Amino acid sequence: MNGSGGTAYDAAGRPSAHPAEPPRIPGRPPLSLAEVLRLPVLAAGAPEVVSGHGQLTRPVRWVHITELLDPASFLKGGELVLTTGMPLPEDPALVRRYVDELADVGAAGLVIELVRRYHRPPSELVRACLARDFPLVLLSRTVNFVEVTQVLHSLIVGSQVESLRRAQDVHDTFTALTLRGAGPEEVVDMAAEMSGHPVVLENLVHQAVICGSPGRGVEGALTGWERRSRATPSPDRTGLSGPEDWLVTAVEYRGERWGRLLMLPDVARDPAVGPEDAMVLERTATALTIARLTHHTRWERRAQRTLLLDLVEQRCRSRGEARARAEALGVPVAGRRLMVVLVSPGPGAGETTELEDRLTDELGAAGAAVLVGAVPGDHIGVLLALPAATPWRPLVERLSRSVRESRPDAVIGVGSEVSDLSQTARSFQQAARVADAAVPGTPDKAFHELSDIGLRQLLYALRGDVRLQEFVERQLGRLVDYDERHDTDLLPVLHTFLDAAGNKTVAAKRANLSRQAFYQRLHSVERVLGCDLESGEQRTQLHVALTAFRLLRLSRGPAPS
Repeated sequence: MNGSGGTAYDAAGRPSAHPAEPPRIPGRPPLSLAEVLRLPVLAAGAPEVVSGHGQLTRPVRWVHITELLDPASFLKGGELVLTTGMPLPEDPALVRRYVDELADVGAAGLVIELVRRYHRPPSELVRACLARDFPLVLLSRTVNFVEVTQVLHSLIVGSQVESLRRAQDVHDTFTALTLRGAGPEEVVDMAAEMSGHPVVLENLVHQAVICGSPGRGVEGALTGWERRSRATPSPDRTGLSGPEDWLVTAVEYRGERWGRLLMLPDVARDPAVGPEDAMVLERTATALTIARLTHHTRWERRAQRTLLLDLVEQRCRSRGEARARAEALGVPVAGRRLMVVLVSPGPGAGETTELEDRLTDELGAAGAAVLVGAVPGDHIGVLLALPAATPWRPLVERLSRSVRESRPDAVIGVGSEVSDLSQTARSFQQAARVADAAVPGTPDKAFHELSDIGLRQLLYALRGDVRLQEFVERQLGRLVDYDERHDTDLLPVLHTFLDAAGNKTVAAKRANLSRQAFYQRLHSVERVLGCDLESGEQRTQLHVALTAFRLLRLSRGPAPS
């Protein structure tokens, strides 16, 4: 373990004794001593392990046949030593030194054939191996040591070639992603796919910015994220760390560490992470550093946008996944009142990142837990997660003031409160309807909510509907054409009459016309439209059509049908 609580791998795939040594050599884990002893070429000798039973997971890097008294001087560590026992000394001190040197150099084990010189193991050799917990294997039948070396060296070299090929594949994959400007989400997803393990990119305050999971949901990986992440220290270099043995590497930008990548053991499949995974994680970190140079939007902002979009479009696999993702971004939602506020900056608003950042800071300073991000329809979505006793109106009023400092024509719509993230889409849809129904120029309204939608707001929201447009034209088109051809004012007269609830005397006074002149104009309206203004139903139809006509003239642009 290093000073940060992490374990690194050495070149042979072992946990390194040196804290700063990272896993450098990619590839599948080398053959262990136990696996070597099960190979037919050695199993034919009926191998018996008499010491070092707990060391059978040692990797075998090479095989060495020797009859020398000091074989350790020719070893580098990881070798399996084969001997017939012919050179072994009789002196117990020399036997102990023989074993100590093999153990100190890191040999994988000692295999001695009990056929030529010995027919049972030398007691001093067994005692020396037991004292050092060094693997000693006895062969009671003759084995061709040359054949053993041929088989094992073939397997070892083949594994190394496969490792190099795999390393080249990983290099080519991430180089291709970098060259075509892939986004950070795609890079992290590729790391998860290639390793078969969940991979998480987090920032310095332990917020999970991106999570890639190979073919499964992210709920298991992100549940309780901050607590688990804080329990996982950062090793000096890539290595295992923390109580769950996460593989950790730093992510830097312009020489400054801004986050880290974590690869989690996948208990549902292969729980272990190894040297090849370390290589994938380091290549991912490099690709992310380059991506940060070309993708200028803050990745925390991208993460919030992505989660909001997934909530709005109901793409989360489960309630648990939605909750885990929100809380991994630092937004507690359990037991909170949730509601969506939709900001429509107005036409020509352009990039909204600066406004999103300002709203996040403004609401965060007020102690609110929020997700803020651009959502479909050229809106900025704000998800408020409020404790039970916190009123929402002061927060929305504060949001409105902040928005209108730079966007005075912005419209703010508020959806209804919900109790679960799975209902966020409903609150968003309501907020969208409210925002779309807000008539421009409405005085003294910091924000709009469902109770504000009356006839005018409903008709304004439907202004893009062809059926409404046809209704208006059918009811009023002939009157508009008549006024244009004859330079008359029958449409304003009709409006004044309907606005006075059909009271001709009041309407004539408001129009500054004599009663007789006003009556004549009303008769002209009836003649042009072929209607009866004494009919309450027809007056209602004309009133709705006239209201819609005026709103269509006021429209800031077409609305979605």
